[in-house]
Amino acid sequence: GFSRPAEGQKPEQFYGVEEDIAWVADFIRLYITQYRRWLSPLFLAGESYGTTRAAGLSEHLLDRYGIALNGIVLISSVLDFQTIQPGEGNDLPYPLYLPTYAAIAWYHRRLAPELQADLRRTLREVRRWAIETYLVALARGESLESEAREAVVRRLARYTSLPVDFIEKCNLRVSPGVFQKRLLEAEGKLIGRFDGRITGVDPQPTSSGPPYDPSLSLYLPVYSATFNDYVRRTLKFESTLPYEVLSERVRPWNFGPAGRGYLSVAGDLRSAMVKNPHLKVLFASGYFDLATPFFAADYTIDHLGLDDELRANITHRYYMGGHMMYHNRPALEKLHADVTAFIRKAAGGEPR
Repeated sequence: GFSRPAEGQKPEQFYGVEEDIAWVADFIRLYITQYRRWLSPLFLAGESYGTTRAAGLSEHLLDRYGIALNGIVLISSVLDFQTIQPGEGNDLPYPLYLPTYAAIAWYHRRLAPELQADLRRTLREVRRWAIETYLVALARGESLESEAREAVVRRLARYTSLPVDFIEKCNLRVSPGVFQKRLLEAEGKLIGRFDGRITGVDPQPTSSGPPYDPSLSLYLPVYSATFNDYVRRTLKFESTLPYEVLSERVRPWNFGPAGRGYLSVAGDLRSAMVKNPHLKVLFASGYFDLATPFFAADYTIDHLGLDDELRANITHRYYMGGHMMYHNRPALEKLHADVTAFIRKAAGGEPR
């Protein structure tokens, strides 16, 4: 947005996981104090990194200021970055991305007829195979027998529509960027990262990765133009600063202890739910999101270590959309209805 460190203030006091949580928490405290809302139902909603922030805030607000939240809405969530960052020594994301690959291949009508017939049934099958067979096969590494390996390759080809020989070259590991590049390669097209349904011409067909994200380049000017017009024409706010829709300028970012591994705030959310057993959480995920895949959110939820009573406080809803699922009108209406029902239930009636 337009936010910048005030003149004379050092950026590093804001640019970090824990620093960001502390300052946003202080803003919330000041807001509910100034507007006398300490007894009102309190909700946080975050999207993408905003879900990381919201999960961290849930415990920090309680421990630091005694602010107990009624509910949190996590849209396109990432609480454990190990689930979405594949790389050497981390095979976990490959199985967690696979259902998203299958959903996108389904949308582009690349799957076999029996898989095209019913998306949700297909995704149930892919999820089960990914966690029960594929994850185990990757864990076996070079000890995996040749017959078992061939079976895995064939099944990956079936669920992704990518060629068998290509999957072999990838050593059973197809990264999200590679999938963006290869799914519609024969047509000279890329698919989007934020929304795999959206395509664009590939200007660099020989490059190893996607040179741009067509699901970002199409929407970025819409967000930028709309907000810049709105704040000036409607809110009468004037500034010559550029409005940062997505910014690479907030660097370096201090990941704290996670700088030596993968950032995870899942434990913060778990602690907040244990300490505040009334806290309700709504996860919202798009089937076609290659940034924060929906099965990674499932995996994170399944590893929170909550008992059945607290687990019942979590709801996960899925949408026919991408990272910003509300770009799709039916998904927008469903999200609106789900969030409205969630807030009413968690607040104990009509929102105040």
